[in-house]
Amino acid sequence: MSFLGLEGKKILIFGLANRKSVAFHIAEVLKESGAELIFSVLGQEQSTLVNKFFPDSSVHICDVSDERQIQKLATEIGDHGKIYGIVHSIAFASYTDGFKPFHQTRKDDFLKTMDVSCFSFIQIAGLFKPYMDTDGSIVTISISTTRMAAENYGYMAPVKAALDSSICFLAKSLSEDTKIRVNGVGASLLKTSSSAGIPGYVEPYLFAEKATLRKSALKTEEVANVAAFLLSPRSSGINSQTVIVDAGMSVNYFDKAIVKAAVAGK
Repeated sequence: MSFLGLEGKKILIFGLANRKSVAFHIAEVLKESGAELIFSVLGQEQSTLVNKFFPDSSVHICDVSDERQIQKLATEIGDHGKIYGIVHSIAFASYTDGFKPFHQTRKDDFLKTMDVSCFSFIQIAGLFKPYMDTDGSIVTISISTTRMAAENYGYMAPVKAALDSSICFLAKSLSEDTKIRVNGVGASLLKTSSSAGIPGYVEPYLFAEKATLRKSALKTEEVANVAAFLLSPRSSGINSQTVIVDAGMSVNYFDKAIVKAAVAGK
């Protein structure tokens, strides 16, 4: 048995979009650990990708903005036995009129983003609860801080703040009659396809690389390793937490080289 103890355990993964996705890297770690993988993806393109790289896994198409589709998915999967873990790695941002300053955020854009990126997490937990092992684990992917007002991240930070808050409320709610744990991984800036779509992302990403204690960027597989650990029985004592994975960036904003460069650029 491997260290994680996930052999034969069914893990459902939401949000795999492409090979750069956090969900893809999590799936690779779980596959190496012997877990039985089940995927829920948005469309046929992602389904084809799963079939290519994880041919022994089952894959389902589900739009998480539609509660009926989530319920149908839960029933379909649940009819084939209990699942042990769920990965929620879904983030979506709608910019109907293009990227705008935060105070010009459209209500419909904000609510749609909240629905897909946050409320889907709550719905998935509730609808899949009857089909989960009572000592299972649910993990969502968040960000390392929602208190840093980065202009180019816009209203996604408040949405992620709601996601972070949902972690503790779900953990408490599910604890009434199960031992299902709910945790999150708060990742700092990563090189993914979704991040590439954020306006002006390259400069903050390069800054984050210099701000880490090791002076090298956070890797997606490092986030995946933590997510896999939180899914596993090895992390049984961790519940209702967002584990920050940022290579020490959050303590290093006053690094002398960064400060010197900022002052010199005045």
